[in-house]
Amino acid sequence: MFEDWLAIHTLLMLFAERIDAADFAGTAALFAHGSYSMRRGDATITFTGAAEAEAGFARAARRYPDGTLRTKHVITNVIIELDGDTATSRCYCTVFQATDDFPLQPIAAGSYHDRFAKVDGRWRFTERMFVSHLRGDISAHVAGAGNE
Repeated sequence: MFEDWLAIHTLLMLFAERIDAADFAGTAALFAHGSYSMRRGDATITFTGAAEAEAGFARAARRYPDGTLRTKHVITNVIIELDGDTATSRCYCTVFQATDDFPLQPIAAGSYHDRFAKVDGRWRFTERMFVSHLRGDISAHVAGAGNE
């Protein structure tokens, strides 16, 4: 049981590590068996499968000359509930960003709501939903965004 909890926790951390590195293919590979959604207010955007997720991440985020997004996704308050070969989790996420002309600051805070299944003996995301609760200045993060 602890091994299952640890494997799921590792998936949560891999997402943060890969998205911060702008490894869109590696991040999207986590959704080969599922979908990734973002909800803000009444609007929801969903990417299903790895190819759609990779294109969506690459289209939405601004990549910097060092190849990264210049962000750190900090995951806290992780709750994982196991039920045989399926599981759910929820956690908080705070995104920090700094660039050469954008001082270090939190730019977003919200929560992830996840579903997992064991596929061929390995835990996989089947669904990940980011719910935006607080938003700061995202002008240096989202491609084409101002601080609306």
